[in-house]
Amino acid sequence: MADGRAEASPAKRAAVALGVTAALCLAVAGLAGEAAYPWLKAAHVIAVISWMAGMLYLPRLFIYHCGATPGSETSETFKVMEQRLLRIIINPAMIITWVLGLWLAWKGGHFEAGWLHAKLALVLVLSGVHGFFSAAVRRFGEDRNRLSARQWRLWNEAPTVLMVLIVILVVVKPF
Repeated sequence: MADGRAEASPAKRAAVALGVTAALCLAVAGLAGEAAYPWLKAAHVIAVISWMAGMLYLPRLFIYHCGATPGSETSETFKVMEQRLLRIIINPAMIITWVLGLWLAWKGGHFEAGWLHAKLALVLVLSGVHGFFSAAVRRFGEDRNRLSARQWRLWNEAPTVLMVLIVILVVVKPF
């Protein structure tokens, strides 16, 4: 930068954005009382959409990355894309999804509902897939990917299946 200050890293900017978002959500909840519920529900849905967009795109990047020669310019570009997607979009969106989702379930009195128990179990599985993808980003970053493009194509379906089941539970509330 021209004034001599170092530019903040993407991870630091993401952490600041996450902190600002959390502070705004808490402020809305504290200041608006009951009127905050629909606003925080909207923020939850936005976070879920962001999380899912990243979870659907990341394995697609892995598929393409499998075709790149380790150490090549293309491989290095994929490494940057994967790391930024994970740190700047997917991780913060997952955190906001969990925090707001638990608050909404508590505030709405849904913790006794069977559909919520099933939903939380599926969101835990989705979070596990998130962790698996995070480890894959590290492995790709070290040129140690263990899976083929075909295997990543199969993993690409996991978030979709989980998302469909979760949405059905939330909308239909079958039990």
